[in-house]
Amino acid sequence: MPVIALDDVWKFFGNFPALRQVGLNLEPGWCCALLGRNGAGKTTLLRVLAGLSPFQRGSISVLGSKVRSETARRQMGFLGHGIGIYEDLTARENLRFFARASGAHLSDEQLVDWLKRVDLSRVVDMPVRQFSRGMRQRLALARTFQHSPNILFLDEPFTSLDDHSIRMLTELIEQAKQRGATIVLSTHQLREALAIASHVAILEQGQLRFFAERTQEMVDDPGALYRTRAELGIL
Repeated sequence: MPVIALDDVWKFFGNFPALRQVGLNLEPGWCCALLGRNGAGKTTLLRVLAGLSPFQRGSISVLGSKVRSETARRQMGFLGHGIGIYEDLTARENLRFFARASGAHLSDEQLVDWLKRVDLSRVVDMPVRQFSRGMRQRLALARTFQHSPNILFLDEPFTSLDDHSIRMLTELIEQAKQRGATIVLSTHQLREALAIASHVAILEQGQLRFFAERTQEMVDDPGALYRTRAELGIL
């Protein structure tokens, strides 16, 4: 059974179909780079997969459960545009809150260790409102990965990260893949995405127009993917 299974999924905003007839199966350990123009439906699809937004037609199962079930949600990690951390809490308090919300039982030592992993060890007890954008993004990474989720949905995760932080995120994703997590990663940064992806999906106007294993040619020459898109008529 696939970890994530979509069949004929439609999502409407009023009468506008943001997702149309999307069908996709993802297996354990796969990292799918979700690509497409602005407005293609990438964020909408990630939010639907994470159970944060309802869909109107079709079916989605996550680890054999309904996508919006408590069983499914506790096994997910989601990183979206809004980052999703509390500014009036400290870094430590944020991680403790989200660990409990996900059903994880992490010790204070484990929480601090995660803050060390994302280079926030010197601001463990500083309110997040004093953080820079990059610091907030790194805290959001720790929040997303700390409970070792079996499924990760990452929406433009490289935003506001410097080169060091990008390497940090790449390492976290590789470790998640090695333990069998399934990852869907939306980004406009092709080189970073293709370096870690096992599969590539392209959305255009809410439709899944391309899905295949990532090839070495794509890694060596991201332009190959653009040529594929041109052949499909979706540039």
